[in-house]
Amino acid sequence: MQLHKIQIESLERKYKLNLINSISGIKPANLIGTKSLAGNENVAIFSSVVHLGSSPAQLAFIMRPQSEFPRDTYSNILETEFYTINHVSESFIEKAHYTSAKLERSESEFDRMKLEKEFIGGFHAPFVKDSPVKIGMKHLESIPLPNGCLFVIGSVEMLVLPDEAINELGQLDLQHSSGVGISGLNSYYGLTRLNSFPYVREEEIPNYK
Repeated sequence: MQLHKIQIESLERKYKLNLINSISGIKPANLIGTKSLAGNENVAIFSSVVHLGSSPAQLAFIMRPQSEFPRDTYSNILETEFYTINHVSESFIEKAHYTSAKLERSESEFDRMKLEKEFIGGFHAPFVKDSPVKIGMKHLESIPLPNGCLFVIGSVEMLVLPDEAINELGQLDLQHSSGVGISGLNSYYGLTRLNSFPYVREEEIPNYK
């Protein structure tokens, strides 16, 4: 298959949606947890969390346009500044997937999808108890993108992860925690570590033939 822009744009809507959402490859599966000032709790799945920097520690994710249908996740972040990022593991893929449903603001996805929440160390936003890797975040800035989406940037305020999943270099073994990835909008993949290579220095590049 070879498609040029005019052909891509003329594809049937759902076909194009699925195709373009999957061409970027495997993306991380995370649940973002929030709580409003009124105490309403929300959790929703996202596949757009990215690393921005290690010092200071910052992560970001992409939020869909808010003008027409404001999302509870973003409203809660703006109200309180705090949210959590929770890795999805194989044990609760289906429950995590259905958090994408549009529920009433007063109804919690934690309750509807029977995902157990927990509050750790006085952090305002709820964590997903069964998540192997939990990250407490504070909102720093939201940058509008050309397509109307928002690039939501936050600082890492807290980390909760299993000691045995971290090696002596500080690297997290995602296979150990049964982490999953997403392709497109609804296909989930298990993660298997294939290899590990050293930090690249020019003089150490192998002599490939």
